[in-house]
Amino acid sequence: MNYKEIVDYIEEIPKFTSKNPLDHTKELLKRLGNPQNTMKVIHVAGTNGKGSVCAYLDSMLRNGGYHVGLFTSPHLVKINERFKIDGVMVTDEEFIKAFEAVREIILQAQQDGLDHPSYFETLFLMCMVIFQKKQVDYVVLETGLGGRLDATNTVDRPLACIITSISKDHVEYLGNTIAEIAGEKAGIIKPGVPVIYDGKNPEAAEVIRKRAEELGSPSFALTDEMYEMVKNTRQGIDFSFRCQYDKTVSLSIPYIAAYQMMNASLAFFTMEQLQEEHGIPMEKLIEGIANTHWEGRMETILPGVIVDGAHNADGVARFVETACHFAKDNKITLLFSAVADKDYREMIRTVSEKIRPHAVVATQIWGSRVVPAEDLAQLFRENGCPVVEAQADVGKAFDRACSLKGDGMLFCVGSLYLVGEIKGCLARKKHP
Repeated sequence: MNYKEIVDYIEEIPKFTSKNPLDHTKELLKRLGNPQNTMKVIHVAGTNGKGSVCAYLDSMLRNGGYHVGLFTSPHLVKINERFKIDGVMVTDEEFIKAFEAVREIILQAQQDGLDHPSYFETLFLMCMVIFQKKQVDYVVLETGLGGRLDATNTVDRPLACIITSISKDHVEYLGNTIAEIAGEKAGIIKPGVPVIYDGKNPEAAEVIRKRAEELGSPSFALTDEMYEMVKNTRQGIDFSFRCQYDKTVSLSIPYIAAYQMMNASLAFFTMEQLQEEHGIPMEKLIEGIANTHWEGRMETILPGVIVDGAHNADGVARFVETACHFAKDNKITLLFSAVADKDYREMIRTVSEKIRPHAVVATQIWGSRVVPAEDLAQLFRENGCPVVEAQADVGKAFDRACSLKGDGMLFCVGSLYLVGEIKGCLARKKHP
């Protein structure tokens, strides 16, 4: 199979298999030689911010001179993005070889009566093959969905477990309350392994703390008092972080969203707890934080143009907080799209009332969950936005939104799929 055939095959997996229990993943890993047991893993779960936390960890470890594997999801443009070695996504050739190795044990397992691995399970197996072959020093591993039943939870002895902010999302799988969702996320905690978590939500924090206590795992809660903003500009944020023993360090991140202080602090706090393991000097950690690059999450892609994959209530609330900060001194234009299984009506209502954008361009993401651009535009009009246009083609919609921006700021928001489409458009313009 060539690269395209393999990608098409993987994308078809959800149509002929279902999610499997962890014992299924463990059996397939065993047939691969249990590569997960040969790696130093930092395991990250949570509702929002886990990808950003992974990116900060990856950058700090690489800046400290280590060889690092990063496994995240979803991808924005190309599936290879999910597997990065030292900050660079794997090549098509590496992707093909990893798939072939996994495909071989899948066929053997099916002959023995086992089910085909799920979409995410297949990608996780591939990542283990890739990272073992590359002999990385550290693996930064992001859960796919939840934690307790996630394929990544087959790593029995990570160096640390991190749980980011928790809010209601994927309630059909994870539970209807914050406590239930926190319980699923806390399922990644392992006996005796330190857990570092966002302690802002008391209900979630209590669930995580109790689970850590039951397992004899040292737990460290990040609280609001531990970090404080100094400056927030179009270039990024400067803030202070209070380390252990009340020592304060100055950190800078290349992102404009205030919530990224929490994500960066959580990653920095983790590296502080693992200091004896990695031995990276403080100045190198600070440089690593400042040099972090994470696509699609409040990412500035052109001057005054920001893309953000916020797609649930908590993510949109945080996006609104950022946009409102800049709306004080800038006219705000929005490029918006959403998929049908998200509460886009409430998203539009919140964005319209809080930000009161100067102009809106609605577009649509093609696929089975498409919401027509004109339907989205009409909702913005009903919510009082004065200038609203609909353009189904994402590339044309982006160009139009950029022209409406003027010297203000353009935020492209509503879906990670939208971010991926925009980045694809920009790549094609750069390399036609």
